[in-house]
Amino acid sequence: QVQLVESGGGLVQAGGSLRLSCAASGRTFRSYAMGWFRQAPGKEREFVAAVTTTGGTTDYADSVKGRFTISRDNAKNTVSLQMNSLKTEDTAVYYCAGRRGVYGGTYYDGSKYEYWGQGTQVTVSS
Repeated sequence: QVQLVESGGGLVQAGGSLRLSCAASGRTFRSYAMGWFRQAPGKEREFVAAVTTTGGTTDYADSVKGRFTISRDNAKNTVSLQMNSLKTEDTAVYYCAGRRGVYGGTYYDGSKYEYWGQGTQVTVSS
């Protein structure tokens, strides 16, 4: 079992940057593909970014492509989300999630992820 704890959220002005981190417990972290999702008030949870077990492949939602970067460090059991050029519409609670093995074509599907963190709030002001 994997436990995930996010950090790094906060309040930032539009155009600014934040870096989210997710620390994972357990020795099997490298076996898990990892993703970031977000949920804004009154909206459904949506996919943000995902990375394969080795970090060799990443995928992004169109809304964040070119602005956000997901990365992982298997030696430190962490996955990060660097968020640049933030917009007010990026305001949401951000969740780290993990799933075993290769995610194939369903990296964007939150229902395929087995483990979730508690979330960290990101607020972007105008």
